[in-house]
Amino acid sequence: MAAVAARELRDGEVVFVGIGLPNLACNLARATHAPNLVLIYESGAVGASPSRLPVSIGDPALVTGSLMVCGMADVFQLFLQNGQIKVGFLGGAQVDRYGNINTTVIGRYERPTVRLPGSGGAAEIAVHAQRTLIVAKLNPRAFPERVDFVTSPGQQCGGRGRRELGMPGAGPVKVITDKGVLEADATTGEMVLAALYPGVTADDVQKGVGWPLTRRPRLGAIAPPSATELRLLRDVLDPRGLFLKSQGDGKTE
Repeated sequence: MAAVAARELRDGEVVFVGIGLPNLACNLARATHAPNLVLIYESGAVGASPSRLPVSIGDPALVTGSLMVCGMADVFQLFLQNGQIKVGFLGGAQVDRYGNINTTVIGRYERPTVRLPGSGGAAEIAVHAQRTLIVAKLNPRAFPERVDFVTSPGQQCGGRGRRELGMPGAGPVKVITDKGVLEADATTGEMVLAALYPGVTADDVQKGVGWPLTRRPRLGAIAPPSATELRLLRDVLDPRGLFLKSQGDGKTE
């Protein structure tokens, strides 16, 4: 997932990124094909080049080599709302058929079964970033047909599209999962199956979502991580396995 996400990034882009696999993806891209990638973190570090893998959004390591350190208001107003963010990375407890993300509650808002952390900057990223990438593992509970609460808007919300709602960014254009990649259909806004990992079938992906999954007429084949990508991820970027988890068979998620 980290390698596939890294390949989506282009040299010189400004990326609003958090911690975990998106962070690894950005640093992998900088170590391979996109050395001039500019990373911005919600906590105020702009152009960060951490000396070690940060473990939280407030980790002091994010200040290392930064071009600028500012307040959160400046990050959102001067960069995000000003249209300067090319790519935003998001994840969530639920992602639905149209790429809407829920990080607020599971169940009814008035009486939830689980209360989640909330939006943070995710809603702003989903609205303003020129394009958004979602990174999430497939699971029917995590990919329902309709989220319990729309924290961050996708391609369609309440039957209304992004343009109708006045959102400037393109929204979630791809969902990078552990079995394949979903893409937003240009006409319907629905997340459709676009590409598969080696050894995975379309039926395998269908089992992980809660709606009848539409497929592209010709599904793409995603190349597995190269030896260089694996070495960088395992030995350089996350040598302690903070975010890359072993499956017990020598493979890494």
